[in-house]
Amino acid sequence: MTVLVCLDDRNGMQFNGRRQSRDRVVSAHLMKDSKGILYVAPQSVPLFPTETALAVTEDVLRDTPEDGVCFVETPPLGPAAPRIHRLIVYRWNRVYPTDRVLDLQLDHWTLRERSEFPGSSHPKITREVYEP
Repeated sequence: MTVLVCLDDRNGMQFNGRRQSRDRVVSAHLMKDSKGILYVAPQSVPLFPTETALAVTEDVLRDTPEDGVCFVETPPLGPAAPRIHRLIVYRWNRVYPTDRVLDLQLDHWTLRERSEFPGSSHPKITREVYEP
């Protein structure tokens, strides 16, 4: 499965109990990465336009099929690591106070692609594609 996440520069996924994924340009990129249906948790639904093809489930990592794409806002991803064949990271290029961090060690993954684009909330967002 392909997992999409938003992180700060220290791999933080949440700060002060809030998501790090609210940017409408990033949301559009997430949908493009999904190539159809994006699996999300109920709390992620407000990030996307109502016409978006979402599969809403309480356990995103369990319910996303092997060839599916999911968006994860909270860890842990580690238990699902054997099923993840691609991890796409959107970085804010900033450091925030962090409550929750990515529990995968990215130095054990291969960076296959890196690109940058302007977001709606940040002047530069970096997209990184990792494979095990």
